[in-house]
Amino acid sequence: MAIETISLSGRKKQVSHKEMSFLERMYIIAIFKGLWITLKHLFSRKVTIQYPEQVREMSPVYRGQHQLKRDEQGRENCTACGLCALSCPAEAITMKAAERKANEKHLYREEKYAEIYEINMLRCIFCGLCEEACPKDAVYLTTSKVLVPSSYEREDFIFGKDRLVMPLDVAMQNTQLKNAN
Repeated sequence: MAIETISLSGRKKQVSHKEMSFLERMYIIAIFKGLWITLKHLFSRKVTIQYPEQVREMSPVYRGQHQLKRDEQGRENCTACGLCALSCPAEAITMKAAERKANEKHLYREEKYAEIYEINMLRCIFCGLCEEACPKDAVYLTTSKVLVPSSYEREDFIFGKDRLVMPLDVAMQNTQLKNAN
């Protein structure tokens, strides 16, 4: 089998180099086809959404803002393994691991934790690979409609643990919902 005939996607097309007719060379038919498409769109119904009053329905696979989970006792799930940073194709995640001290058992689940955990939202492409790579289910992308608030400073787009860690009251509500089910 020749290398020219192999097509992994199955969409390979053979290009022919036939001579164009006079009408084809003048592009008159192509111009009229383009005008016809323009006229069809000119009189069709618009798909504009009046934003504050109407909200666009989100896709079921929508991925919003990142959040670092806590367990039922309010401790952070992240063990600073670094798999999320390794799997990020945009290299938007940076972290620094630290050892847990004896008096910090109520803050962290494991002996190692992420002392610094930052996501550069200017680089993030919201692909969800960090969520899939995490073995402890610590990072996830919420269904929040707010992605990244606007700002004029680049430093405002680097989300640290102060903005990423799940609030304690939300973690307790999640625990109550799990126990109720």
